[in-house]
Amino acid sequence: QVQPVESGGGLVQAGGSLRLSCAASGRTFSGYDVGWFRQAPGKEREFVAAMSYSTFYSDFLKGRFTISRDSAKNTLYLQMNSLIPEDTAVYYCVARPTSWQRRLNSALEWDFWGQGTQVTVSS
Repeated sequence: QVQPVESGGGLVQAGGSLRLSCAASGRTFSGYDVGWFRQAPGKEREFVAAMSYSTFYSDFLKGRFTISRDSAKNTLYLQMNSLIPEDTAVYYCVARPTSWQRRLNSALEWDFWGQGTQVTVSS
């Protein structure tokens, strides 16, 4: 089984950028769908982006975030630009065996979760 391990969160001013990283522990991400969710205080976990047979983003991002993976480094990234206070949340890296049938934007459809990394955007 793969175990995602996130890093790269922190405090940033509105309009700034951060890059989150997610390393695979236990095995590689090869053969897995990978993605990011986030959870703000008092809210449910929310789909951000995922890579499966294609790349998918949540509509609210409006082109501000980019998901990518480096297979040689066995690492997933989330580049976040033009951050706004509403992006403040714990960001989770997720993985599951590649599936054409399971929904990407449902937290229930992902099998492996990292511990999360806090992103705080100040106004």
